[in-house]
Amino acid sequence: MTSAAFSRPGAVDLSSLSQPAPASGGYVMDVAEADFQAVAAKSSQYPVILEFHSPRDPNGRVVSDTLAELVNAAGGKFLLGRVDVDAEPRVAQALGVQAVPTVVAVVGGQLAPLFQGTKSREEISAILDQIAQLAIANGMTGRAQPVATAGSPDVAEAPAGNPRFAKADAALEAGDFEAAVAEFDALLKETPGDAEALAGRAQAALLVRSAGFDPATIVARADAGPTDVAAQLDAADLEIIQGRSEEAFDRLLSLAGQLPSDERDPIRVRLLELFEVVGRAEPVVLKARRRLASVLF
Repeated sequence: MTSAAFSRPGAVDLSSLSQPAPASGGYVMDVAEADFQAVAAKSSQYPVILEFHSPRDPNGRVVSDTLAELVNAAGGKFLLGRVDVDAEPRVAQALGVQAVPTVVAVVGGQLAPLFQGTKSREEISAILDQIAQLAIANGMTGRAQPVATAGSPDVAEAPAGNPRFAKADAALEAGDFEAAVAEFDALLKETPGDAEALAGRAQAALLVRSAGFDPATIVARADAGPTDVAAQLDAADLEIIQGRSEEAFDRLLSLAGQLPSDERDPIRVRLLELFEVVGRAEPVVLKARRRLASVLF
């Protein structure tokens, strides 16, 4: 595997700076920090593939070209967001990206690491096929529409899913996550217990909470305060965003076991919400739910 750490500019061949980067367009767009939350929110309708790259890394160009070609050929099954780590270091740091190229998927708000370094066309195609199958298994029926102009963050999508969720989906699409929470709350007043609305609200609420996250500060606070409920809740949210759901659940369940029974409710509420984010039928959720019951009772 070949990769180049983006924090070490002297370690890569700078001759690639004179070469044009693969163009945006089709189902490929450049993603800046200001766009990131709105782009990630699109994963509630279809998978978003995020490619972290650097124009200083000549080895990553083949990966970029291959990803763009395969995603465009899929005709809307995916949206490919390209993050230049030199121009947008905070996005890369927030997701713990250490080297380029790094490729991850966001499916239903869940981060799934795909690969780091170079891969063959056949390997990348197989990975994308797996993501497409995961989306189908999760009932995701949305399809991206082509990016209108190169670099534009305004990617339209075809109508998908239950029209009852149109307002909530529009708020997610616009990056107005607080409005999305309010829309899901309104739906839950009409149909309490609606599984799809509960999952949507949980995902939107997580996006609201994480909007101002500084991962380094969150980790430091959690390490310094092992029984600080607020710090541990934030740390668990961060782990969910990073795709480390088992660690997030273990963190909160272990904390609940250390606290008096009358102080556990905030943890119980957050766990139930995060179970919806991850998916109530997921094995890791079923396991954590059983453990929660034993902690509470």
